[in-house]
Amino acid sequence: MKFLDQARISIKSGPGGAGAVSFRREKYIEFGGPDGGDGGKGGDVWAEAVDNLNTLIDYRYQQHFKAEIGMHGMGRNRTGRHGKDVVLKVPVGTQIFEEDNETLIADLTEPGQRVRLARGGNGGFGNAHFKSSTNQAPRHANPGQDAVERTIWLRLKLIADAGLVGLPNAGKSTFLATVTRAKPKIADYPFTTLTPNLGVARIDNREFVIADIPGLIEGAHEGVGIGDRFLGHVERTRVLLHLVSAQEEDVATAYKTVRGEIEAYEHGLADKPEILALSQTDTVDEETLAEKAEALAAVAGRQPIQISSATNHNLDTVQRALMDEIVGQRERDNPPDKDDRWEKAAVPDSGVAES
Repeated sequence: MKFLDQARISIKSGPGGAGAVSFRREKYIEFGGPDGGDGGKGGDVWAEAVDNLNTLIDYRYQQHFKAEIGMHGMGRNRTGRHGKDVVLKVPVGTQIFEEDNETLIADLTEPGQRVRLARGGNGGFGNAHFKSSTNQAPRHANPGQDAVERTIWLRLKLIADAGLVGLPNAGKSTFLATVTRAKPKIADYPFTTLTPNLGVARIDNREFVIADIPGLIEGAHEGVGIGDRFLGHVERTRVLLHLVSAQEEDVATAYKTVRGEIEAYEHGLADKPEILALSQTDTVDEETLAEKAEALAAVAGRQPIQISSATNHNLDTVQRALMDEIVGQRERDNPPDKDDRWEKAAVPDSGVAES
């Protein structure tokens, strides 16, 4: 399945059905009267986040969605049938924007979350609705309300716990393939990864989701290379794993290049916790490795974790570092209820041992 993370579509709700003008004409009823029914309501257009999707590719081949119109009212006080709704199934993590692609309408971050994008028109009243003591034979009815038509943008931002960043060929895809069951494309040339990949890592009986995005190069925020478009897929992560390859001639410059692009991207990405790793350590000798680790520590202000996906060296260490940061942030975002802790502390010990 091809990956598509942005789509422009047109939606239109259903117009309401018109009310009917009708009168009873029955042989054995002495007095007739108005019996025109109301029109049915037009269908709505909804967006719903679902679990089993991870791309917007369906919206490349169909860009126009119309809900069903409400049926007109009929005689004998029959109300028209309501129009059927249209539900747009989108992946979890999809943001919906107005036509300007800047005004946010909704951010669907939970499975089953729904938002109404266009409300169907109400049905018009039939002439039976207008009957009164002073107007016992009304000969008019209301038309249905018009439909709502708009153009919207769908933009997918993957939901992951940790994001991988680095220059092309820093070993991000190899790391993802080694610690998860994901199968990204791996080769010895730059920009092997052209679209984001997700994988689920497991360490110490705990799981977390990792997102791998195409590599960044100098000038990515200005569109150089693949650009920084895919950085949006690590906006929702709790921690970044910055990989710097030991094969780089100048690891300090490599680190500063990626950090510069992250800071130029803004959106709070530069403020996320970052774990630094010196990757592909199996490709250089120990003396060179020590020099590069020292140079990287000097520019970053902390010691990098030396890893090798080929030999599994220190992969558990870096996964535990990621998991600890993720768990810590989860606890900060969802602290235990103070009242519950007070209640547990307030219960006196009965002194009776449980059997």
